[in-house]
Amino acid sequence: MKILSIFSWVVVLWIAKVFLFSLPYKFTLHPDTQYIFGSIGLWIQTVFNDEIGQWFANYGSYAVGSVELLTSLILLSPIIFWILAKVNLLHSVPSRNAVHAAGGLMASSVMAGAVFFHLFTPLGVEVIHQGQSDGGSLFYAATSIVILGFILFITNYRDYKNHRN
Repeated sequence: MKILSIFSWVVVLWIAKVFLFSLPYKFTLHPDTQYIFGSIGLWIQTVFNDEIGQWFANYGSYAVGSVELLTSLILLSPIIFWILAKVNLLHSVPSRNAVHAAGGLMASSVMAGAVFFHLFTPLGVEVIHQGQSDGGSLFYAATSIVILGFILFITNYRDYKNHRN
């Protein structure tokens, strides 16, 4: 299944690019990040309680960024496994299909949360902060990862199951 492998790597590179390029914003509390997570935190305060909303406003970017970093590392790990196997440091490597299936599900899940917050909170599809619009780019990137991550999961899981039996 050469086509599946190429498709998987293209999707993995897109997801990793989006996740890894967003980390400096999330981990340094960039003003845009503070606005986004603060807006969601205020919404959580009104729907649930002050404590949860305050926690999300203060630490949500670190939590989401950590999950995105972990997901990226998992999705890219077959490259490391391949290199280690080539230099005889690793004799048994996990299936690329299994790793990409798990990573696709993780990516889709974390971005489902982002899509939810864009659609059902005051944040909105188009984030406007200090008079500047993102044109919906964050929402569209998250939506693409929900869809592509789920396709990555389904296709790789099926292929993994078919080759195990």
